[in-house]
Amino acid sequence: MEIKENIQAITSQLPKHVTLIAVSKTKPISMLLDAYNAGQRDFGENYVQELVEKHELLPHNINWHFIGHLQSNKVKYIAPFVYLIHGVDSFSLLKEINKQAQKNNRVINCLLQVYIAKEESKFGLDAFEVEQLLISKDFDDLKNIDIIGLMGMATNTDNEQILSNEFESLNTLFKYIKSNIGDKHNLHLNTLSMGMSSDYNVAIKHGSTMVRIGSSIFGIRNYNA
Repeated sequence: MEIKENIQAITSQLPKHVTLIAVSKTKPISMLLDAYNAGQRDFGENYVQELVEKHELLPHNINWHFIGHLQSNKVKYIAPFVYLIHGVDSFSLLKEINKQAQKNNRVINCLLQVYIAKEESKFGLDAFEVEQLLISKDFDDLKNIDIIGLMGMATNTDNEQILSNEFESLNTLFKYIKSNIGDKHNLHLNTLSMGMSSDYNVAIKHGSTMVRIGSSIFGIRNYNA
């Protein structure tokens, strides 16, 4: 019952335009089923093998989000079914996603990951690289992907001012692209994925439409178990 109550508590706080992604990496199937039975349909996974295994075992009306750092040589395993790839941080990865989507006769939705944090461990493109990618002829040639938004991970800090500045920088870029580049056949910006268990309320204040929440739903992982 605790997972159901956690989901209800979070969703009751979220504005209607914000989608909750239940971050279920390392969590057992039983926990995901509890969340599913509570009405949750969007789940986020960080590891390709784990995502493939869970997709095979769980109901097929789940929207699977890949939220980890994706290697090009593993795209083929999730291309048949993945709902949204959050962390696209290079053009070479985007080309591989397009290639595998074409093989599966589908268009795969993607988010470009933007580097907004003050931490070396984070991945992502900077604002200039995002713009150059989206206006390039090479990008226009990709027919089997659709960039539907941007994703960013803020610095791991309790300092709300730092978080606000980082989230607002991503929101500013999001608005700039919508105004100055606009829609293309493979570019339809409607999603700003930012905010996790510790900072999603700040992210929503700065325009987030999708939050990735794990521990506040499933609890802290017990690494000694």
